[in-house]
Amino acid sequence: MKVLGAIEAGGTKFVCAVGTAEGEIIHETRISTGSPSETLDQVIAFFRPHAEALVAIGIGSFGPVQIDRTSPQYGFITSTPKEGWRNFDLLGTIRQAFPVPAGFDTDVNAAALAEARWGAAQGLRTSLYVTVGTGIGGGVLIEGSPLHGLAHTEMGHIRIPHDLSRDPFPGICPFHGGCLEGLASGPAMEARWLAPASALGPDHPAWLLEAEYLALACVNWICTISPQRIVLGGGVMRPGLFPPIRRRVCELLNKYLDVPQLAQEIDRYIVPSPLEGKAGLLGALELASRAAYK
Repeated sequence: MKVLGAIEAGGTKFVCAVGTAEGEIIHETRISTGSPSETLDQVIAFFRPHAEALVAIGIGSFGPVQIDRTSPQYGFITSTPKEGWRNFDLLGTIRQAFPVPAGFDTDVNAAALAEARWGAAQGLRTSLYVTVGTGIGGGVLIEGSPLHGLAHTEMGHIRIPHDLSRDPFPGICPFHGGCLEGLASGPAMEARWLAPASALGPDHPAWLLEAEYLALACVNWICTISPQRIVLGGGVMRPGLFPPIRRRVCELLNKYLDVPQLAQEIDRYIVPSPLEGKAGLLGALELASRAAYK
């Protein structure tokens, strides 16, 4: 049986699987992210028994990464602050071990592809997937393809209004301090409130502040990208965040955009992912499928 390989390469763990173009996961494993050599040795060992059946491999990676196919660093993890991974040739290492077609993109672009194929963005021409967790990242699809430009999109590093009288926390981004990721990621919440997001009760003031920051970000994305749907996922997101985000988005837009999706259909416009944490892995499988068959 011919299979596809999928790698969701994250800063804390790599999730690897073999599966089919229809999204069936046959075998799966999780590997803690250590150094590049120890991590990739385990990744390659997982795929080795399937080498003869592998048709292609898809990789959705944490970043920043080089996605310009004309660059000699195509497939590299580039300016990441993660120790040991800066300027690491992730794609090349996998290709050397398995000489099959390979698809490569950011982890959030991969997740956006999965949402379009199997999740909340099916049938749409444009969509935005955002993950809010250890970091904040987003993938934009236009007519079924990820948006690639000067580089890949960096949704987590946009600047949003920061009311220091309400929130004196300076932010934790090592590059920008109080960008969206620096203020609203999981580690930012933990640094501000001295407890992980998972330990904060539903009435904790953290959640209204989090909703404010994510609503400000959504308004910026709506005005600049104009996606037909915004899908929010990741470890920080929970059902109770969606109502205040939607409500605040409508307040901030102030009826400027006169479209039903931002009024009576807002509950179907800013939505959770239905893929139960599998968007990144399924997206890597879709990258493999596109590399093999399209």
